[in-house]
Amino acid sequence: MTTVSLEARGLVRSYGAIPALRGVNLAIGEGEIVAVTGPSGCGKSTLLHCLAGILRPDAGEVVYRGRRIDTLSEAERSRLRRTELGVLFQFGQLVMELSAAENVALPLLLAGASRRRARATALSWLERLDVGQFADKLPGQLSGGQQQRIALARALVTEPRVLFADEPTGALDTLAGEQVLGHLVRLANEQGTTVVLVTHDPRVAGYAHREIALRDGEVDPTGLGFAGVGAGAGVGIGIGAGKTAAGPVAGTTTSPTTPSNALGAR
Repeated sequence: MTTVSLEARGLVRSYGAIPALRGVNLAIGEGEIVAVTGPSGCGKSTLLHCLAGILRPDAGEVVYRGRRIDTLSEAERSRLRRTELGVLFQFGQLVMELSAAENVALPLLLAGASRRRARATALSWLERLDVGQFADKLPGQLSGGQQQRIALARALVTEPRVLFADEPTGALDTLAGEQVLGHLVRLANEQGTTVVLVTHDPRVAGYAHREIALRDGEVDPTGLGFAGVGAGAGVGIGIGAGKTAAGPVAGTTTSPTTPSNALGAR
């Protein structure tokens, strides 16, 4: 049986009187790429932020590799995001005053790496994502697709065990989006990285191994996500997309954040 990397146990989260999560349960295996899908306002991003330790749930538990992380202090959760949890946002959230290489090096510098080592590692990751030639360019001098590949390099530069991607292609055209997703999936598979991918796009969900559908802050009990309407059938790599579940690794049936906070800066 696949080792569980990440679990949500009865997660509840509200914004004032408005509930966002209503007792979400799920389990995600090591090295698994999971798409969390559903319409706007269903709680997808809130779930991702709770799993990544950016937000604390009002009730329930977030368990990472057998350890509760929702009860950790902000400093401890920030440290975890600097080392083991990577985050990729829809608009990249690059620091516009820093070059591409400086943006990618930032998590390493926050973790205490020397400037020389951080830059060398950043340049290596930019090369792996085919944007090495833009190392000394500012984000404003680059296209949206190039910026998002740089943001992906920054999210992966610490070689996290889990990558959280919140609508990573939502601001890109189809070709640029497919390039970013292709790189994301390739690198995740090479490194055995677990990926939690939030999207409302069936084509994006098609890159995942499995789909978890949310409806009104809950895991859809019907198990019908995009697969239920015939979309997202393994677009791009054909690796079993179209299966939906809250967590086969747990024995169930298969069927407002700033860049520095997300990176773990204190």
